[in-house]
This record gives sequence, C-alpha cells and structure tokens, in this order.
Amino acid sequence: MPDRLRLFVQLTRLNRPIGWLLVLWPTLWALWLASDGIPRPDLLIIFTLGAIIMRSAGCVINDIADRNIDGHVERTKDRPLARGQLSVREAWAGFAVLVFIAVILVLLTNALTMQLAVVALLLASAYPFMKRYTHLPQLALGAAFAWSIPMAFASVQNTVPAEVWLVYFTVVIWTMVYDTFYAMVDRDDDLQIGVKSTAILFGEQDRVITATLQVLVILGLLMMARRFDLNNFYYLGVAGAAGLFVYQQRLIRYRQRGQCFKAFLNNNWAQISVFIGIVIGSLPH
Repeated sequence: MPDRLRLFVQLTRLNRPIGWLLVLWPTLWALWLASDGIPRPDLLIIFTLGAIIMRSAGCVINDIADRNIDGHVERTKDRPLARGQLSVREAWAGFAVLVFIAVILVLLTNALTMQLAVVALLLASAYPFMKRYTHLPQLALGAAFAWSIPMAFASVQNTVPAEVWLVYFTVVIWTMVYDTFYAMVDRDDDLQIGVKSTAILFGEQDRVITATLQVLVILGLLMMARRFDLNNFYYLGVAGAAGLFVYQQRLIRYRQRGQCFKAFLNNNWAQISVFIGIVIGSLPH
C-alpha cells in the first residue's frame, strides 16, 4: 500500500508543489481583489484545496494522454504510467476521485461558481490533447490555470465584473511565458517525437517573444492598480516581479535545460511578489 500511494503521489505531482502554487497565487490575488482585501476564511480554504485538487487531476489526465510518449522524453520517462507501474484504469479511478472531491468543494460555494466550475473541468481535460493539434498548448494551459480567477470573483460577489478579465488575460499571458520556459527544457525531445509547443513555434525568437509577453504582463499588472484602487505599495510588488522577469531572461539566454527549468520555477517568487503587493495594496489609503 505505501508503494501504491507513492506512485499516486508521483502521478498527481503532489511531491512537486510548483504546479499548484502557480495556480494558487493568482487565485489568491482574485480573492483579495474581489473581497476588498478581506477574503472569507472558508473561501480561502475551498480555493486553496481546489487549486491543489484540480492541478493534481490535470496531471493525471495529462499522463493518461501522454502515456505512450512520456517514455521517449528525458524529463518524463520515469512517470508511473510511462513505466507501467500504474494501469490506465487505476489512473482514471484516481482522476474520478479527485474530480469528486473538487465537486464537493464547489458545492460549498454558489450557483454561478458551480457553473463556472464546469468550464474549468472542460479546460483542464482538453489541455493535454492540445499539443497534438496546435503549437499553442501553453495558451490552453493558461486558459485552464487562470479560470480560477472568475470563479473566485463569482464566489465572493456572485457576479463576474468586466475588470476580472484584465486579471484573467494577464495570468493567461504569464502562464504562456513560464510554460514556454518549461517547454524549452523538452524542445529537442519534442521535435523528435512530434509534440508541439510554443518553444518550437517561437524557435530562435523564443527569448524576444517571451520578453515581449512579460512586458505585456507588467502592463496588465499596472492597469490592475487603477481598476481595483490599489495603493502605491502595490507597485513594489509589481516591481519585484519585473526584476525577476529580467533575471529569468538572463537564465534562458543560452537555452540550457537546467537554466530554463530554473527560470520556470522562479515564477513562483514573481507571483508571490505580486500577491504581497495586492495584500498591502488593498489596505486603506
């Protein structure tokens, strides 16, 4: 039993929290912004658990979709389904359990949030198959990861105001950037097996394009200050993220696998910087 549990932990990547953290931080931004800086404790618990559960479910369905190609990629060759340590049937059972838990969590919110949760499930389920049909699976991942933002606003305000989409698309673009760094790690393997990604699409222009997208992210974050009436301390958080973006571009300048992966991981700290900025920026002027 401990061995099976270990394999399921590997399947869901619960042993690698970076994935759910990158979902969680923008979700917390949304809760703070929607709640004028004082989010309800129950919603904090629901959305934190939801970020962990849905990211885990996304990993499971991703590995089910990629079970026949993961063995040919250096980074993924030791995943449980690729090695045959877990069966596809076991993986589907695990996915069903995770979705069931997510449904229980969303039932604790309101009707609008429940409706939006259906879209979240569809986005999470569709993403793993995008890399077979488009060079923009990173865009699909961004759409899925950021969907917790309108859900958070809906849970607090029972509506999704127009300014929410500024936050949403800023996070979609940000996700494209860091997942492109992630895809740069696998680019050589992906080219051999025919998997598509923005890293392949951007080619030699990867640094220029990701830097341009990062500028758009900073512009989106700056626009959020006025839309949500954040005080001047918020700009310190944005400045911290901007500085880390510059650092990430330095990391990927030679396109070395380890450094590209390090740039991907660094986005956790950049999102924390923005979160701190929002928390402080939401305080009374």
